Amino acid sequence: MSFAFPAPTHVPLRGGPALRWGVLAPGGIANDWVAAVHRFTDQRVVAVASRSAEKAEAFAGRHGIPRSSGSYEQLVADPEVDVVYIAAPHTEHRRLALLAIDAGKHVLVEKPMGVSAADAAEIVAAARMAGVFAMEAMWSRFLPQTTIIRRLLDDGELGEIAGAAATFAGRFEYDPHSRAFDPALGGGSLLDLGVYTLWWAHFCLGRPDSVSATGELAPTGVDADARVVLGWGEDVSASSHTAMTVDLPITAMVAGTNGLKLEVEPFVAPGGFRLGRLDGGNAYWEDETGMRWRDGLCYQAAAVARHVADGRTEAPEHPLDTTLEILATIDEARRQLGAA
Repeated sequence: MSFAFPAPTHVPLRGGPALRWGVLAPGGIANDWVAAVHRFTDQRVVAVASRSAEKAEAFAGRHGIPRSSGSYEQLVADPEVDVVYIAAPHTEHRRLALLAIDAGKHVLVEKPMGVSAADAAEIVAAARMAGVFAMEAMWSRFLPQTTIIRRLLDDGELGEIAGAAATFAGRFEYDPHSRAFDPALGGGSLLDLGVYTLWWAHFCLGRPDSVSATGELAPTGVDADARVVLGWGEDVSASSHTAMTVDLPITAMVAGTNGLKLEVEPFVAPGGFRLGRLDGGNAYWEDETGMRWRDGLCYQAAAVARHVADGRTEAPEHPLDTTLEILATIDEARRQLGAA
């Protein structure tokens, strides 16, 4: 099967506007985010803060960041910081985002933006009131492959969308006090991994009309396994499977009424995708940058800088209302599961 794919439309990583970034909570995701941003873009992190001054200092030294602090308040008050990246555990997102917004800073908040739609709505309302840019860090939306897929869906290359599915599961070592399993830290598969699979369904089909969830709870009461079926009317559905008890391929698909199916693995990170006919024949698009996995975190940073320079207060690729709608779906799925 031959197919002429459109060109990706991601924001260029270099040559555009650059922001001065501050990082709150320098953990594992922040480490990979800063490494990717410094390696692949013109964006620069100029300050980092942690509850531990020693941890912030070590992080700064590792990444060549000029200033470090043991005070979040000190960082958001820094006039040399334009935008704050919040990489704390889920339950801290609301507090730290509101702290940065109150100081007049733009914010990029790790996903999920809050542990509930209500938490995220407070951040959204505060950012809109302050007139600052705010976005959930849904990095997968900004990858080159995703921009092509968006174009294919918008142009009707698959016909009407008949259904979609996504799976993201990984085996987590059980520790009741860990970020994954402790309800006080926003644990559970839906908030950690389901934000990706449910984003994919929303990306393909928009806000669902119905949500039906089944699964298993961990001993701590958080969802260890969640299967969610979303509906759009009577004839269109999408499935989402997330789990912290098993390793499964990180894959997504969307099928159309004209017999074409698009499959992406991994759908959350740089790679490529396959477009094929249900009765046989495939065409492939491959990411030729050589980027893999969390290298792709850099694209969202360049997009934020472009949107801020253009005077936007949210990203058209991943609007704040989309964040709230996905979290509302997670809220309902967790409610049906009885998750803590």
